[in-house]
Amino acid sequence: MKPQPSGFDRLLARLDGDPGRAAAEFSRLRRTLCKFFDWRGAPSPDDAADETLERLAGKLEEKVEVLDVPAFAHGIARLVLHEVQRSEARHGSLEHMELAAPEQVDGPVPEILLRSLRPCLEALPRDGRDLLLAYYAVGDGAEKIEGRHRLARRHGLSPNALRSRVQRLRDRVEACLRERHVFPGRLTQG
Repeated sequence: MKPQPSGFDRLLARLDGDPGRAAAEFSRLRRTLCKFFDWRGAPSPDDAADETLERLAGKLEEKVEVLDVPAFAHGIARLVLHEVQRSEARHGSLEHMELAAPEQVDGPVPEILLRSLRPCLEALPRDGRDLLLAYYAVGDGAEKIEGRHRLARRHGLSPNALRSRVQRLRDRVEACLRERHVFPGRLTQG
């Protein structure tokens, strides 16, 4: 029995029947979404675009009828933008901190932040810390989406359940950083 195509596979097939052209169309759609979020001041346009594409793939996996994929994606993007703006207003600047193991951080990072981040990460249960770091260690674009889907499957979770679990872990790290009176900006790109 042939396995059912994933939502991501369905998305590529809907963009174009030829795999090479479908990948190019996917990249074009992702760039358009990144610009949409960037122009509207989203703190992390790449993450918001990836979230939009994940939701679109999920709708296609649920076999929701989508007549115009780019238009449908932009409708989802408007909802994601609204959620991001609400979340930003609720949680402030720490909401958009990207987590990485201190040795993985590119560029200069204040020493106090590194001294504070290490114990905050170490305070998490080992499996939680490993999950959090693996979640943010994945590449960009389609690679990030597929990597996070693989991570979710490996842990027996849906992508949304994985995202929720990571957010709870991130909230614990952020609370720890607040207790230490460290308010970092962005640690990594992505």
